[in-house]
Amino acid sequence: MATTEGREKRNFGLISEKGEEVGTFSGAQPRDAALKVANRGFSNIVLREKGTKKLHYFVGKRELVAVPKNAPSWIQEAAKKNKGKIYKANVEKVGTAQLQYVKLERNPKELFKVPKKAAAEKAKPAAKKK
Repeated sequence: MATTEGREKRNFGLISEKGEEVGTFSGAQPRDAALKVANRGFSNIVLREKGTKKLHYFVGKRELVAVPKNAPSWIQEAAKKNKGKIYKANVEKVGTAQLQYVKLERNPKELFKVPKKAAAEKAKPAAKKK
């Protein structure tokens, strides 16, 4: 796993479908912030990189998985509440976009939704090869 030593953390605002910022998450990469959002139960994730006009789109989920044997003791202790399982987040980036205006309310509302085509492709199960 890559360390974040020496890499500066950036802030990302979680944008609702109404175009409102509902939270701030930090990470060295947009994916780091998206994993934190997904672990809170969000599936369609739109993050705005603070200080820029860039939007990042992710599709995410979280699932209960068994605790690894080499997990730290505090994780194993927390997992006892869920019968030895913990939540693990998984996200996949589906695209980026640029805001037209700095103020969120001036931008078209379509920008604040994960692209349907990309979201539908990610949700479909893989086709079996013959």
